[in-house]
Amino acid sequence: MPITNVLAVVTVADMDSGLAWYEQLLGRSADTSPMESLAEWQVTETGWVQLVRDADRAGTGQLTLGVDDLEAHIAVLAGRDLNFGAIATGDFTIFASMTDPEGNTITFAEDRGQWNL
Repeated sequence: MPITNVLAVVTVADMDSGLAWYEQLLGRSADTSPMESLAEWQVTETGWVQLVRDADRAGTGQLTLGVDDLEAHIAVLAGRDLNFGAIATGDFTIFASMTDPEGNTITFAEDRGQWNL
């Protein structure tokens, strides 16, 4: 049976603050907020980022988003006062990371043509 959808979950303790920060990161309001403790952004045709209020797990997540032009994305985000660390080179990607206010690690990665993110 094929997998038809992927949900990447990031947990925060303070939903209002987290919602504002992820709106800044993703450049828009959440696509859906089906309950007070959940907001969702559709980032690809079948991929979603979920922001969930869960104080026990807050700040321990890792979210990696594949992009087509890492330097361009970093420049856009810098214009929103979101700054990444240095660009690093891996075997298959170049990438840069930052943390959200609660400590979750957010990484943007660009495929170097050897692996399809």
